[in-house]
Amino acid sequence: MNSDKQSPRREQPEWVEGTELPTQTYTLTRADLVAYAGASGDHNPIHWSDRVATAVGLPGVVAHGMITMALGARALAAWAGDPARVTDYGVRFTRPVVVPDDDTGVAVEVRGTVGTVDDGVAAVRLSVTCGEQSVLGQAKASVLLGPVPVAPVLAADDRVDG
Repeated sequence: MNSDKQSPRREQPEWVEGTELPTQTYTLTRADLVAYAGASGDHNPIHWSDRVATAVGLPGVVAHGMITMALGARALAAWAGDPARVTDYGVRFTRPVVVPDDDTGVAVEVRGTVGTVDDGVAAVRLSVTCGEQSVLGQAKASVLLGPVPVAPVLAADDRVDG
């Protein structure tokens, strides 16, 4: 997955209700789908074979739903500055991302808007699109704005067996 508009260090957004977060654009290629299939164990041929995908009524090879969801999570982590700040994230899969058999791939754009900010947690609404079409629905997350809590490290004597 290539990130077309993301740099490793960027100014953190203002976490105020109504703030539109910077659009994140990611490119998915067939090579990304093959790598994801290997990592996830999901080798369903609709993710690599045009023949099978069209035979079951799809317009072509489609990205795994979870890789599409992961692009939203990647944008959230970029906006938050630390993936540990993303405390909740949920979506509905509404439309498949069709990935062409070329070296260009397809662009997936992730936009976010800050909703309520309450007790150090910002609610974020996401819009995830491919072309002009929404591919994830009801996409929302919670982002911790304060310090990320660190779990205590237990000494060998403190560990519970079992």
